[in-house]
Amino acid sequence: MAELAPIQPCLWFDNQAREAMTYYVDVFPNSRIISIDEYPDESLDEHFVGMSGKVINGQFTLNGVDFVCLDGGPLFTFNEAISFIVSCKDQEEIDYYWSKLSHVAESEQCGWCKDQFGLSWQIIPANMGELTRTPAQVQVMMAQKKIVIAELENA
Repeated sequence: MAELAPIQPCLWFDNQAREAMTYYVDVFPNSRIISIDEYPDESLDEHFVGMSGKVINGQFTLNGVDFVCLDGGPLFTFNEAISFIVSCKDQEEIDYYWSKLSHVAESEQCGWCKDQFGLSWQIIPANMGELTRTPAQVQVMMAQKKIVIAELENA
């Protein structure tokens, strides 16, 4: 078993943990699925009924950051109170991640997007603080969905 990082995000999916891990590992460089453990026999506990073949513990790494996930059913869902920041070196990288992670148009605002699994991401330039120093830059950023660096630089 892999050694766990001191703090790791744990993502609760309804029943798409395996699909999400595979998708995210394809999107991010330096990523891999470490392990996938499936639910034990349904007869062991009432909580396991109907969970045969689903993920009880998935461990994966996205660009050096360790995650854990599980298929826990529909009781809990993601919301915008938690998001993951993707710090990008340039517009090309922003465009790449936006194209892969933004799947809910009505959730797009100021570099925030939501993927097909309901997880929220912030796709921003690494120098976002420098690009939002003036009131004009902040106003431009507030009107953007995907961050466009040139628009901020020209504000």
